[in-house]
Amino acid sequence: MAFRIGIDFDNTIVCYDEVFVRTAKGEGLIPHDFRGGKAGVRDFIRRLTGGEEKWQRLQGKVYGSQMDDASLFEGVARFLSRCRQRADTSVFIVSHKTEFGHFDASGISLREVACAWMAKHAFFDKGGFNLADDALYFESTRDDKIERIARLGCTHFIDDLEEVLGHPRFPVGVRRILFLNGRSDRPAVSYDVCADWREIEEAVFANA
Repeated sequence: MAFRIGIDFDNTIVCYDEVFVRTAKGEGLIPHDFRGGKAGVRDFIRRLTGGEEKWQRLQGKVYGSQMDDASLFEGVARFLSRCRQRADTSVFIVSHKTEFGHFDASGISLREVACAWMAKHAFFDKGGFNLADDALYFESTRDDKIERIARLGCTHFIDDLEEVLGHPRFPVGVRRILFLNGRSDRPAVSYDVCADWREIEEAVFANA
């Protein structure tokens, strides 16, 4: 069976933990002795007065001007390299990413910045991960993302959000894989739950 593997981008392929912590400290949104990653930063800021808007502003900055400092999650490079070695496997990146950040007056295109980051990490280079030219899709809404997954005929989809994998219109027959992204709890869901990319690789290729 040919594999058509769809993967979310932000917080699934790309790790922003250090960037969120550093930027939030620089903005005075969290204390300098804060310990935690992106999820902890989000939860702390949302408890502040006007926290939701402050959080969205921070996201716009991290996903925009600070994107270059983000890193690949450990295990992503190995996974994509293994996909490349298989003639029966195609990889697609499907991201719910607006053109511009909420409340961001800088005019930075989040999509252009993301493309530059992927170019830096050789996503489309023949000597790198060698993804096809038509393997990247940015969608403006979550519903559009779900529709794209269906239209691509994905056999697998990997995401860090239960809201995506549990979407009422998520296409039937796609193997859903939840990436916990540092979370300690393992939610009781009807699909695969993986703590890291090593577990994701095992889940996808165990019987291939």
